[in-house]
Amino acid sequence: HRHRKGQVLLVQRGALTCEVDGGLWIVPPRSAVWIPGDALHSVKASGTLEGYNAFVAPEVAAQLPVACCAIAVTPLLRELLIRCAHLPVLYEENDANRRIVAVLLDELSQAQVEDLHLPMPSDSRLRSIAEAMMAAPADRATLDAWAKRAGLSARTLARAILRETGMSFGRWRQQLGVVLAVKWLAGGASIQQVAGDLGYESVPSFVTMFRKVLGTSPGRYMAERHSGRH
Repeated sequence: HRHRKGQVLLVQRGALTCEVDGGLWIVPPRSAVWIPGDALHSVKASGTLEGYNAFVAPEVAAQLPVACCAIAVTPLLRELLIRCAHLPVLYEENDANRRIVAVLLDELSQAQVEDLHLPMPSDSRLRSIAEAMMAAPADRATLDAWAKRAGLSARTLARAILRETGMSFGRWRQQLGVVLAVKWLAGGASIQQVAGDLGYESVPSFVTMFRKVLGTSPGRYMAERHSGRH
């Protein structure tokens, strides 16, 4: 669906999967997703979801990103979203409410963008490969094997993936593993379960990959996500 107003979704517990304009975003606890107005999107929840939702009219969203993105939520931004979520839908635009909303918009415009995005190809053959990889992430078939399944040469597949996603085949598959891992961990899966479901032969190899992409271990990443939850 789509709507005129932009939308920000803050996750406190569980995780959201949001697909917008060919891209897939995973939103774990203590993150939010910004969806610009009129963007065609779908949102799905993983696990028991708790969070806050706000709509932003286009006339006051000029400083906000023009593309969908996942953003880190500071304690101030979280409290502002919670406060504004408790305002009536048609709240009184007095000085106090106006100041709170203005600060909220400032915080949203300055929020740090998180690397929880998986670009999705639009080409039907590539899309079929991407969906098959998402459905069976433990399948560690090579680029040559995936190209053969799609009736393409390995060189053609490699070039097409790079052209449509901006990533090499290996980097795209690595990013797929990261976003699925974050989604499953936020839903309550153990690190051992996630490593196995992604096809890793050992937990340490999965942890190494995760740390390489997100800069910290899976355990610490999720612990930090839950430490500030209400």
